[in-house]
Amino acid sequence: MRKNKLEKEINNALYKKAFGYDANEVVEEFVVSDDGDYKLSKRKITKKHISPDLNAVKILLDNIEQKNDRFESMSDEELLKEKLKLLELLEKYKK
Repeated sequence: MRKNKLEKEINNALYKKAFGYDANEVVEEFVVSDDGDYKLSKRKITKKHISPDLNAVKILLDNIEQKNDRFESMSDEELLKEKLKLLELLEKYKK
């Protein structure tokens, strides 16, 4: 189960990188007070758009192609078994 969670996180990060995303950039300035402690003087939050990454897009397309190739090489009997297996999994998640 832990492996599936890790794979899901990796896939989510890959999709995010492939399609681009918005992120907040925080810049904080501190000053040293008379007693030697640091005190926050300014905080600036800027929303930035991170552009899509073509390498991530290529990886996603390769993954999709590999999945399609896997099913194309299966016989009708193998496809039927795969379908039944997936339907069983769906039923488990519905409960």
